[in-house]
Amino acid sequence: MAKPYLHALSSARRFGGQPEDYMDIHNLMDSSKSAIPDNRHRALTHNSWFIGSILERIFGATFVNSAGQTVSVRDVAEQHVLEDFGGRFIPTAQDYLQEIEYQDWMNGQGTPPSRAKIEAATTREFIPFDKD
Repeated sequence: MAKPYLHALSSARRFGGQPEDYMDIHNLMDSSKSAIPDNRHRALTHNSWFIGSILERIFGATFVNSAGQTVSVRDVAEQHVLEDFGGRFIPTAQDYLQEIEYQDWMNGQGTPPSRAKIEAATTREFIPFDKD
């Protein structure tokens, strides 16, 4: 599935209520696309840690949908991830993180790529515009 609304439609079919009941959950789960516009964005939100530790802190363990039914936030989020992975699995955060090559800046030594770009831009010599 490509868009949060499609996930919300699926949630409404499964759990009852209207797609709008589920949009906030699905929008948050796919919000990481604004930082990484390919499927690597899933490393941030499509894992068991995010579902159980973050989503439930934000939305609570359950909510009542527009049909008056109590729905588990975890169930909605797990459905989202399963749909994105063909119903095969829900990755852990470790599944993603173990694939990242360790860098010295992660231990406070050196500079991450984003900071290196900032430093390079600020060290350029400023030449004021001459009005003459």
